Amino acid sequence: MTTSAPRSGGRHGRAPTAATSGETTAGAAAAGRTVSAPASGEGASRTGRAGEGASRTGRRAGGEGASRTGEALWRRMVGAALVAAVAGVAGWGFHRVFPGTELLVAVIPAAIAPAAVSAILGRRPLWLALLLDVVLWFAGTVLLYKGPHPGVFADVANSWHALLTTLLPAQPEPHLLVLVHTLVWAAAVIGAETLARTRTRIAAAVPALAVYGTALLLGVDGEGSNLPVAGALFVLIAALALLRDDRSPLWLPAGLPAAAALAAVALAVGPLLPIAAQPYNPRQDADLPPPRRVDSVSPLDRVSAWLQIPDRELFTVKADKPLNWRLAVLDRYDGVRWTSGARFQPTGGRVPEAGWTGEADVVRQKVTFDGLPGTWLPAAERPERVDGVRGLVVDPESGALLAGAKPAKGFSYEVTSKVPRPSKQELLDATPAVDPGLIAFPAGPQQRLFRKLAQEATKGATAPITRAYRLQKYLRTNASYDVTAPPGHSLKGLEFFLQTTHRGTSEQFATTFALMARTLGLPSRVVVGFRPGQASGGIYHVKSGHVMVWAEIKFDRLGWRPFYPTPGRSGAKDDHDVVSSAIEESEELEGEFTQGGSDRPKTSQPQATGNGEEPSSGPAIWLIASVAGGALLVAYAGVVVALPWWRRRERRRAEGPGQRVLGAWQQTCDDLGLGGQYALTATDVVAGQAGSGDISTHLQPLAEISNIVRYAPDAVTEDAAAAAWQRSDAIRRAVRARTPLITRLRNRLLLRRAI
Repeated sequence: MTTSAPRSGGRHGRAPTAATSGETTAGAAAAGRTVSAPASGEGASRTGRAGEGASRTGRRAGGEGASRTGEALWRRMVGAALVAAVAGVAGWGFHRVFPGTELLVAVIPAAIAPAAVSAILGRRPLWLALLLDVVLWFAGTVLLYKGPHPGVFADVANSWHALLTTLLPAQPEPHLLVLVHTLVWAAAVIGAETLARTRTRIAAAVPALAVYGTALLLGVDGEGSNLPVAGALFVLIAALALLRDDRSPLWLPAGLPAAAALAAVALAVGPLLPIAAQPYNPRQDADLPPPRRVDSVSPLDRVSAWLQIPDRELFTVKADKPLNWRLAVLDRYDGVRWTSGARFQPTGGRVPEAGWTGEADVVRQKVTFDGLPGTWLPAAERPERVDGVRGLVVDPESGALLAGAKPAKGFSYEVTSKVPRPSKQELLDATPAVDPGLIAFPAGPQQRLFRKLAQEATKGATAPITRAYRLQKYLRTNASYDVTAPPGHSLKGLEFFLQTTHRGTSEQFATTFALMARTLGLPSRVVVGFRPGQASGGIYHVKSGHVMVWAEIKFDRLGWRPFYPTPGRSGAKDDHDVVSSAIEESEELEGEFTQGGSDRPKTSQPQATGNGEEPSSGPAIWLIASVAGGALLVAYAGVVVALPWWRRRERRRAEGPGQRVLGAWQQTCDDLGLGGQYALTATDVVAGQAGSGDISTHLQPLAEISNIVRYAPDAVTEDAAAAAWQRSDAIRRAVRARTPLITRLRNRLLLRRAI
């Protein structure tokens, strides 16, 4: 008997149905009956039920896929926002460097733009995302500079060193802010692309942490604290880790409070760590800018000219009390003029403290320019804060202030200064600071005169502060103030002031005091400034006739103390309030400090010796005179022969190449017969020998080498010293060749400094 198999049921039916059908067929075959295939209606029914099940399965799979796609999009968007927030908060760590809203202009676009690019492009080619990121970085610099700037790449490369040589807070200038913009942009780009293209959890936050570390280093001396920034970074990175853990979004509200609690604990413990007390400051290892000449005309050279036109309006000061307004501080002297060795650094307004840290009066001033020339900015005593000056630079040592450009008439700024108030005992205990550069005295015969007079003036004084007061009193009582006195402060001019005229302006009095103090080992400098001016309603009108120069001496722990050696126009009573009170205080303290000795210096007079009686016995007078005369002639001949040789030998063997170069120049001046004319400059000597053949050929290079010693002594080498002496020897031979023998012998016998 033939049996047909139920194919439709086995192909389309469920497994239990197919098994039952097979068993029935097999049973029928064994019974010898013919079994027919299932009816078509039953197969259709079974097929329909199978299709319905498949439809339900497809709907469930499609719903789950859409749900997963929505969740992935949500996580991508939130992740990009977190990366932008982490980069932006890390960039805000620079708030100690750039306080103010200008920092936001550099941080916000740089943090948001790369995160937005990553969220929009998703897993598109990386080169496309990076190209768009670079375009947006450049657009951010246009916003920062307020237009395209061709030097933006150079600014990025140089801003590191510029910030390390800037006194915080820094000026929010685009050429400095572009560094923050670039760092935040780089952190956001790397973080966003890492988040989008990898499965790491918090690796996307590592670049932002590097930016935050950079902000900590560059802002170590800034005001404020970065601990809140660290706490915010901790919370944001914890949220990023929870997001990347593929947990339910409900974990975020549960985990963030715990992260915030840990951040709060870190904020409390952070200041207690040893590294928080003395953090590393990279500015200690940065190369500071070299000293620079500020103006073509020194304020000290303007003093006499200002005194000749005393009614010229210079500036006004609104202040609580009258003070001297210091303008320029000059601490280097080359025998001709005083200059400034200041190393000016940019600053956003803060001036570092230096010297005195005890009790002090805080004085606030508002200065308005009228006709004051140059870029120096006047202020009372040592400023500690300056507001309203763009491009401000300051010398941390002296506190001198400079504007980036010449201020226009009507320009105003505000200054906060500290006026020290040391006690009498602190003044008595003060010891001079050790600074060889501040006691340097130019080579020349005047040093002996200055030292001699300084020692006479301070005879009997023991305490250093008392010696300074005695020196101040000596100059105030032994010379007179005269606005018509000739200007200048060269050694030759000051010698003429001390020995001949005994009259001068504060230019001569202050510079003489500073040099005399240096011969006593007291480190000194001169300050050009102004008296308080004419008061009117709390505003002091300062005119050119109020210009004044005073001296300062540096003491350990006490800092710089002012001294006023210039007398008043009609005696001390003509002084203004500030100087008068300082003089009264110095006289009072001098009387208390003096332990014996007189306040008035006394000049020793030669004393006669012998009693006038002739000796009763001994050699004849003519014999003694003959022997003495012969001995003198022999000694004189020895001096005539040995002195020029010894002088050249000592100059040629001087210590240091710079001193040997100066020795070669001095030897040349002696050979040319100019040894006693100390007021002549190198240019004057060269001009005087113009057209002298071999002499002028060698004199000009020698003058150039000697000028290098005066203005850049560190650049002088052994080769330069050897070259200087070769030039000097050549000039000596040329002078000998053109000088007759009789003239040379006469000059030698008369000990003239010429061959």
